[in-house]
Amino acid sequence: QGQLVESGGGLVQPGGSLRLSCAASGTIFSINNVAWYRQAPGKQREVVAIISSSGSATYADSMKARFTISRDNSRNTVNLQMNSLKPEDTAVYYCNAIITTRPGSTFSYWGQGTQVTVSS
Repeated sequence: QGQLVESGGGLVQPGGSLRLSCAASGTIFSINNVAWYRQAPGKQREVVAIISSSGSATYADSMKARFTISRDNSRNTVNLQMNSLKPEDTAVYYCNAIITTRPGSTFSYWGQGTQVTVSS
């Protein structure tokens, strides 16, 4: 079984920065794609950024210039650096990872979410 734990959320003023982390633990053979999603109150969950096992990253258009996703495979960690934050970035941010726990057993895991609030 794998497990994901997010950290790094909080309250930040508009224009500020936050760095979210997603740490995977448990029985891990390999970690494939990892994605950050967010869900604002009253809205559907949306993808923020995805990083492949090789480190190739893609972003939602509205976040491409402000957010950076990265991964440290030695620590089973994926980070999301968020700069120039706006009030509309306020949401619960979730990490999702495709984890192979042993050859032939691959599952999608979700973290519990971390709240990001952008407000003055």
